[in-house]
Amino acid sequence: MAKSKGTRTVYVCQNCGAQQPKWMGKCPDCGEWNSFAEEKPASMSANASPRGGMFRMKETAPLAYQDIESQDDARQSSGISEFDRVLGGGIVPGSLILIGGEPGCGKSTLMMHVSDRLSNSYGKVLYISGEESARQIKLRGERLGINPNGLYLLAETCLERIFEEIERLAPQAIIVDSVQTVFSMKLESAPGSVSQVREVAGQCLVLAKNHTVPIFLIGHVTKDGAIAGPKALEHIVDTVLYFEGERHHNHRIIRAVKNRFGAANELGVFEMTGAGLVPVANPSGLFLSERPAGASGSVVTACMEGTRPLLVELQALVTTTHYGNGRRMTQGVDANRVALLMAMLDKRVGMNVLSDDVFVNVAGGISIDEPAADLGIVIAIASSFRNLPIDERVAMFGEVGLAGEVRATSQASVRVREAYAMGFKRCLIPQGNMLGLEYDDGIEIIGVKNIMDALEVVF
Repeated sequence: MAKSKGTRTVYVCQNCGAQQPKWMGKCPDCGEWNSFAEEKPASMSANASPRGGMFRMKETAPLAYQDIESQDDARQSSGISEFDRVLGGGIVPGSLILIGGEPGCGKSTLMMHVSDRLSNSYGKVLYISGEESARQIKLRGERLGINPNGLYLLAETCLERIFEEIERLAPQAIIVDSVQTVFSMKLESAPGSVSQVREVAGQCLVLAKNHTVPIFLIGHVTKDGAIAGPKALEHIVDTVLYFEGERHHNHRIIRAVKNRFGAANELGVFEMTGAGLVPVANPSGLFLSERPAGASGSVVTACMEGTRPLLVELQALVTTTHYGNGRRMTQGVDANRVALLMAMLDKRVGMNVLSDDVFVNVAGGISIDEPAADLGIVIAIASSFRNLPIDERVAMFGEVGLAGEVRATSQASVRVREAYAMGFKRCLIPQGNMLGLEYDDGIEIIGVKNIMDALEVVF
């Protein structure tokens, strides 16, 4: 039977949001396979727009920059120090925060702790759950030992009914778990589709800005670790937080990949216990607590995560290959970067590591993506290749070029102070960072110009 004109459908890519008039196996925009789903296009009426829904954007007029009041002093503390650090110093009223992570990593547990602190300090908090009943959430709260005074639970997935309860309750903070389960009756597509996720996020944005209430959106992630739904979802929100850390480790890491009210790439470290997530005040001590003594291939490097210095252990293992080509395996660092540094060692130093199996790991499950870890990777590989251990009281950092030079890095003074605070006696840094370096007298600073100088110092 032929379709009527009013039921015209389009096919929307669930990965990037691209639309096509017919189904395609591969998206021409993002290259994803089997990502197109049939959806009815949203109505162009005023009620279908995020700006024309139940919460309409207020009528505004241009304001002079000098007449706008600063909002920096209006931040609200969540009661959890590590969570405030990731958000840039606290929760900004009217902000829309997206939290993503793998199942079971602790997103709902963290939000229960946050809702407990906010309800006891600021007033009513509405926890909206589309996946669990109110009794299940209450059971988790009893296990965590929380006792909130103004926490309200709502098991609902319809956006319009949720907004009616928000108008009636007038909460001071809202938590949506999760955004992929909420749907709007104005759209005929299924919950979790591109159009539904975009509509729900847009309506929540208008609600947050008009009522100056912070809203936390918990999002599902794909098998690649990215937040499910269109990429436009991350553009709509003010802050995007990602949970990191394997489920087999006790600690969890929250990283801010986007923050309109603070520094990006800020890091918060938590430890998963029977009472929930507990903030870790000294993450460097956590990552170095089980460092082996007198083992070759173990090096401590100082890296920066946002504004926080971290000391992490780099481990390298170089063994003779039993196959034609050497294997390269990395955990926590970029494999391509390790391959470049190995080629530099072979050409500039004469270490024939290209024919061996090389394994590089960052202990503790943390990931490092800054060039300042290059010097630690090179020294760790050289230590394992020569089977000579490095002094346990030596820390190092610096970017290594293909010519073998050690380049200066940013925030060298902060890294050195963190090494001194953790009890290290010597620190290898680039020669370019020696000028204007501020450090304590209890630590010896050694500046190196190239990788040959660094190898002479450590061996």
